[in-house]
Amino acid sequence: MARRVAIVGTGQTHHKSHRLDVNGREMIHEAVTRALEDCELTINDVDAIVIGNMDHFESINCVDTWSVEGSGGVMKPILKVSTGGTTGTSVAIAAYYHVASGLFDRVLAIGWEKNSESDTTGAIITCSDPIWDRFSYSGAIPSLATEASAYMKQYGATQKDAARVAVRDRTHALNNPYAQMYNRPISIEDVMESAMLAYPIKLLDVCPRSDGACAVVFAAEEIAGKISPRPAWFKSCAARHTTTWFGDVDYDTGLLSLQRAAREAFDKAGIRSPADDLDVAELYLPYSYAGLKWIEALGFCGPGEGPRFIWDGNTDMGGKIPMNPSGGVISTNCIGATALLRVAEAALQVMGKGGKRQVPDVKNALATGFGGCWWSDVVVLSKDRPS
Repeated sequence: MARRVAIVGTGQTHHKSHRLDVNGREMIHEAVTRALEDCELTINDVDAIVIGNMDHFESINCVDTWSVEGSGGVMKPILKVSTGGTTGTSVAIAAYYHVASGLFDRVLAIGWEKNSESDTTGAIITCSDPIWDRFSYSGAIPSLATEASAYMKQYGATQKDAARVAVRDRTHALNNPYAQMYNRPISIEDVMESAMLAYPIKLLDVCPRSDGACAVVFAAEEIAGKISPRPAWFKSCAARHTTTWFGDVDYDTGLLSLQRAAREAFDKAGIRSPADDLDVAELYLPYSYAGLKWIEALGFCGPGEGPRFIWDGNTDMGGKIPMNPSGGVISTNCIGATALLRVAEAALQVMGKGGKRQVPDVKNALATGFGGCWWSDVVVLSKDRPS
């Protein structure tokens, strides 16, 4: 039987659009140092490392090898993971399995990206079929715009509904000094008046491009309580990959990969009613319309009910199920670290270390990852050790 596993420490950089003061190795070292300090361990206590980023963005392969002076991986077992936007959650899930398997007691998970030195769109279009998809799905924006348009047509959602999501996350980022968009609030009018990228997506509907890194320490049940007085227990996880052909996506069915990953993860964790059983959610929402449609896929509300659920304040701080207290992806997007930040921020909530962004009395927290070709990861953390 797999061992129980907990998160005992987290660390992240102060995320910016350009970190000209550091290279990738140094930026990774910042996050690792902060994670180890958080749980009062040293790199010598770490048994193995899992690291990931979108290496084809920076066009520098083999991060597991050249980053060892920053990751601390000299003469340690290292696994590199790269699964698109889900890289961060894939790294977390891989680190969890490393410990749960019994092979390692303490594993360090690292995600990072230096987008200021990358050609994101140039890399993303290479995953589109050159004959059938590339002319219409060149980069992330066109496919997301197609999804948003389909959702608006199907349920009558409006651009202002989506703007409400962007404003919520940017407002929450005011409490997170690590966020790229810290101290940069916006209004619905700001979103509505921002430049149109691809109808109906405007500039302030989408995430930024960030330089940053995140590190998370996982520990086996026998030692987790000795390292942290309040660890965040890894209760369940699930991953689903669907299509590689953008033209085959059925935009009227919801995000199928997220629906199925959530169903499995929630069943494992005993989550029957997500809006009632979860206390906080850190969701990978790369654009505002995802904050309407994808919360329906997670079961927080019914199909087409996302806008009303948002406008009623359910997802604000102090609401029924606060979403993205950190400011989310719309406030920080260092892609290889983005989904790991969701896990780290969910862990901070469970551990009571959220500072000004802390939600009171968190028992169960949700983290998600999204990326690749409509792929999804779901992680549930809890203050209670799994039975």
